[in-house]
Amino acid sequence: MAWKWVLLLGVLLTGSMALGVEAGKPTVESIGNEVQCTCGGCVAPINQCPMINCTEKAEIRAFISKEIADGKDEKAILQDLSIRYGLQVLSAPPAKGFNLAVWILPGIGLLVGLSLVVVIARRWRHKPADQPAAPPSAYDTKVIAAMEEEMKSAGLH
Repeated sequence: MAWKWVLLLGVLLTGSMALGVEAGKPTVESIGNEVQCTCGGCVAPINQCPMINCTEKAEIRAFISKEIADGKDEKAILQDLSIRYGLQVLSAPPAKGFNLAVWILPGIGLLVGLSLVVVIARRWRHKPADQPAAPPSAYDTKVIAAMEEEMKSAGLH
């Protein structure tokens, strides 16, 4: 079983070397998946922008190509893009400052919601059953006799 993994790893490494892919070197496609298109109303990454004549897509891709040609790494290119176009160009905001809330709040919300579901489910499951009525032998016979007498006199019995 382990030999299959070794063989698969060898094929992948050989294939990437044959294609001239350098490990860690950014490409327009890899960075294009992390950058939002800035054209009006588009919420797609640059590589998937559906607009036919999108000038922003071409401009951002050209900027990325220039940055790669200058020898910058992916982090530097994304930083330059956010400086030039603003943080809204990034698909995922950086996890620092106020933007950290975007990363933390969904997890907190999930935990709070799950906790509420557990608490409510436990309350429903352990809901006390209604107390059954007292058995007839627990009633006072004098009171029952008086009630029957009143019912007879009122013509209800």
